[in-house]
Amino acid sequence: MATILYARVSTLEQTIDHQRTQAEAAGFKIDKVISDNGVSGVNVPLAERPQGRRLFDVLRSEDTLVVRWVDRLGRSYLDVCDTIRAFMRQGVVIRTVINNMTFDGATKDPMQMAVRDALIAFMAATAQAQAEATKAAQKAGIAHAKAAEGAKAYKGRKPSFTRAQLTQVTDMLGKQVGVSEIAAEAQLSRQTVYRIIESPVAAEAALAAWDL
Repeated sequence: MATILYARVSTLEQTIDHQRTQAEAAGFKIDKVISDNGVSGVNVPLAERPQGRRLFDVLRSEDTLVVRWVDRLGRSYLDVCDTIRAFMRQGVVIRTVINNMTFDGATKDPMQMAVRDALIAFMAATAQAQAEATKAAQKAGIAHAKAAEGAKAYKGRKPSFTRAQLTQVTDMLGKQVGVSEIAAEAQLSRQTVYRIIESPVAAEAALAAWDL
């Protein structure tokens, strides 16, 4: 029985090592790390990613697959649901670092199965909703920045956060994480986190104005 961490990073600011450190700090003893770099979870299903395909070959019955959260597996509702259920049919246990969730196909009790499947559906829907919200905010921010540029408006103070940090903050907000924990995890001040919460569109616009 092996414990395998699957990590996905899509920006230069994110790192595989950070996701492994988080997993180990949560008590997981990782035997192997499989990772995809620069791959979008929105547009590319897990089975179509170079190392995502490898997961299906490497994982065996009674192995444990660890992910930071279900959004590492995908940002599409159908993709996340299908992927988790496919692994469970293989006898693989899926566990998340955030919220310490466990998805196990071993149970045969219909009530437990119903609760488990409803939770999978909810988390998959949350992952897609967050991805769509982030994409919409990015579009609004870019549009706002273009309008400001057209009017030759002052582009304002340079943002104190990166795009990766903004994405991290919005992701953690969707998981009902407190402001202090978000600030510590994203390495931002509480004031910066509050500004992002108050106006995510303005945050996107600031990044776009500075071409960040």
